Amino acid sequence: MEETYVQVYIKLKNKPDDVYKVYKAGLSGSSAIVCAALSCLLDFYDVRHLIKVEMRPNLILNAEKEVGIVAGLQDRVAQVYGGLVYMDFSQEHMDKLGHGIYMPLDVNLLPPLYLIYAENPSYSGKEVAQLAFDGHKALLQKDYTELARLMNKNFDLRREMFGDDVLGSVNIKMVEAARSVGAASKFTGSGGAVVVLCPDGDSQVELLRKACQEAGFVVQQVKVAPSVLTDAELSSLLAS
Repeated sequence: MEETYVQVYIKLKNKPDDVYKVYKAGLSGSSAIVCAALSCLLDFYDVRHLIKVEMRPNLILNAEKEVGIVAGLQDRVAQVYGGLVYMDFSQEHMDKLGHGIYMPLDVNLLPPLYLIYAENPSYSGKEVAQLAFDGHKALLQKDYTELARLMNKNFDLRREMFGDDVLGSVNIKMVEAARSVGAASKFTGSGGAVVVLCPDGDSQVELLRKACQEAGFVVQQVKVAPSVLTDAELSSLLAS
């Protein structure tokens, strides 16, 4: 019998406290709980095949809205699909289909990425749209120089729109720590942690670790898991 999300959660509960150290880091923990609950219900009632994959993020978001959470679809799409996903939320698609266009991509398109977070996080900033179209193209071409430029541009746009007071000093310091060694960085979500690309390789990673240690931040290499969708669900996406 395959492990369910509930069984995995119970296993995590039995692990040491360091499993829970990364919190308030813009990693979408609250919506992940709702996503896991939905997945359990789909399997328990054997109705997974009746609920289109594309509509599941909407169900999760609607459930969160019931308890007053204000958010968008991006995190929920990432959690439903897993792995690396290109998302197109054009109004035309939303009006016609009721959902965006979501394309699972090969996680091997990604370069090595690193996560910086503060062990004592402060206020996180507001949400801003990603430079998705150009990023999708850069990933498919494995143009990591362009991807690094887009990551930096993403943060610069957010900073220009909201200002330093909204983004928070800790968030800005994490980005500056990465940029001090020539690495590219952007928020993982609304702030609290940043994802970093070191285009110059291992030597740059070591400089990053040293800079973050001196600034009081933690660095972990990002491990992107493949898509969590079943073969049947992936086939249904290709057919639609």
